[in-house]
Amino acid sequence: MNGLVSIVTPMFNSAKYIRDAVNSVINQEYKFWEMIIIDDGSTDDSTEIVREFALKDKRIKLVMQDKNQGVVAARNRGISEAKGRYLAFLDSDDMWHPQKLSTQLEFMNKEDIAFCFSDYEIVKDNGQLFGKRITVPKTLNYQQLLRGNRIGCLTVLIDLQKVHSIKMPNIRHEDYATWLSVLNTYNLTAYGINTPLAYYRRAENSLSSNKFKTIIWNWNIYRKYLKLGTIESCYRLTIFSLTLTKKYLFATKTKI
Repeated sequence: MNGLVSIVTPMFNSAKYIRDAVNSVINQEYKFWEMIIIDDGSTDDSTEIVREFALKDKRIKLVMQDKNQGVVAARNRGISEAKGRYLAFLDSDDMWHPQKLSTQLEFMNKEDIAFCFSDYEIVKDNGQLFGKRITVPKTLNYQQLLRGNRIGCLTVLIDLQKVHSIKMPNIRHEDYATWLSVLNTYNLTAYGINTPLAYYRRAENSLSSNKFKTIIWNWNIYRKYLKLGTIESCYRLTIFSLTLTKKYLFATKTKI
C-alpha cells in the first residue's frame, strides 16, 4: 500500500446532492485518492451524473449493486473495492473542506496515528451553513466512546496498515458500532482535530434528525452487538442520551 486514500460513498437516489459531494473531493488539496461510489439501485439521475464525472476523472469509480441493499451493504461493498492505504467515508449528500485529507494525513503521519476524525459543520438542505459546528475531543478510547458517538463518519480517516480489517455490521447506527469495534479490537485511541473539515447536510426528513430512533439504535448496539448486561446497557444509554443532548443543543455556534 502507498498514500492512496480510498473514499467510500454509498448512493441511492442522490441526484440532488451527489455533484456537491463529488466536487468537494475533486477540489481536495491532496490529489492521490480514489472515490468509490456504490449505486444502491437508484431510480433517478444519480447514476448518469456519476458516469459523467467518471468519464472525466479516472479516480472516480462507479460500482453498481444489483438491487437496493441498504447503506451498510453499500459501504461494505465499497470497502471491499478499496485499494488505498487509507480509508475514508463520504455520504452522497455531505461535503468536505478542500484541506480535509491534507490536514488529516499530515497529522496522522507526524504522530503515527491509525484513526483520525475532526470537527464538522452542519449545513442546511440547500448547503448553507446552519450555524452550528460539532466539536470533538482530542482523543477517544473505547471506554470513552461507549458514552456516545463523538465521531462523524464523514470525518473519519483510517490507516489500513494499522487496522487490517473493517466491516460494518448490519445494524442501525452501524458507523458507531464500527468505531467501537475498531478501537476495541486493535486497542487504539482515535485522535480528533479541532478544525471543521467537513459539512454534514441535515435534511428535514433525515433519519439522523430523529433522536428517539437514535436512542433505540444505541440500545441495540449495547445489548445485541456488544452484548452488555441490562444494567450496564441502561447506564450507557443514559450517558449517551445526555451526550446526544449536549451535542446538538450546545454545539459551537458559527457565523453564517
